[in-house]
Amino acid sequence: MWGRKNLIKLAKTAVIKAGVHAYVDRRKKKRVNRGLWQIKISAFVKEQGLSYSRFIDALKKNNIALDRKVLADLAVNNKEVMEKIVAEVKG
Repeated sequence: MWGRKNLIKLAKTAVIKAGVHAYVDRRKKKRVNRGLWQIKISAFVKEQGLSYSRFIDALKKNNIALDRKVLADLAVNNKEVMEKIVAEVKG
């Protein structure tokens, strides 16, 4: 790839390609994180006797506006609060 004749031209091309990969990977990071949040929420909710999809549907029907990032954090670090949310949704 790196020839002798025009290293600056090849370096510019490499920088552009690196920028493209960085852009794609920023988008990919968001997809991966959302999947991880869903797995954490699903694991907690299954212990409480609900499925993930029914839990999210019940949140929407009860107008509880918490995003998946916050719910995943509560499921891991603050189980008491998450149990109250699940109980509110169930009852």
